[in-house]
Amino acid sequence: MDETVLLPDRLLSGYRSFMLGRYSGEAERYRQLAREGQTPETMVIACCDSRAAPETIFDAAPGDLFVVRNVANLVPPYTPNADFHGTSAALEFGVQALKVRHIIVMGHGRCGGIKAALDPEMQPLSESDFIGKWMSLVRESAETIGANDLLTAAERQRLMERVSIRASLANLRTFPYIAKNEAEGRLTLHGAWFDISTGELWAMDQDTGDFHRPFEGHDFAAEAGQGAAGTGETLAGMLPATKPEDASGP
Repeated sequence: MDETVLLPDRLLSGYRSFMLGRYSGEAERYRQLAREGQTPETMVIACCDSRAAPETIFDAAPGDLFVVRNVANLVPPYTPNADFHGTSAALEFGVQALKVRHIIVMGHGRCGGIKAALDPEMQPLSESDFIGKWMSLVRESAETIGANDLLTAAERQRLMERVSIRASLANLRTFPYIAKNEAEGRLTLHGAWFDISTGELWAMDQDTGDFHRPFEGHDFAAEAGQGAAGTGETLAGMLPATKPEDASGP
């Protein structure tokens, strides 16, 4: 009789490394979180793409980030009905219970959901077509951008990834408690975009909607080679409210 496989070997090996490494070094932090509960100041709405994990990108400690992930990091508009609302439920808990001070919609390059939205020939993966229905949240923008022959396919993809971030931020403001907290200065909304191939982080200017690199010109490769501990920047500091001088991307 074959031995029952409880979990894939890679995950068991990873868990062992976690217990011997990170957990061992942060055991007291985990115990404190268990006793006192979580109090993250930042919520991140990210894509479920395995290459763009916010906890990894922002080198977050346990309890730092409250994260919800879905296909293409989309936020639906506020719709209080009898349907199931996973992202909306997470928003309700993050804002109303955890009292987060920042919500970041973080997109990324080469997003499969965005690629599907831009492709009118894309066939459903199943009869239910959950992905197609979900991506219809940005259908109008996708049709407009997809019809622009002046752009290359790669340019349309990146533009749509960033336009969808702005659309999700607009949808966030349809939630009454989010709009109220933002108006009263208790909550700040941010947009960010991560380039998987280069590791570059782009942050959205609050006033113009343009995306800029908070670390424009910084040579991380050289810094890593010198064995530097890091820049000391906080997550909120990486998402500036003022305009950097670099040119925005598409």
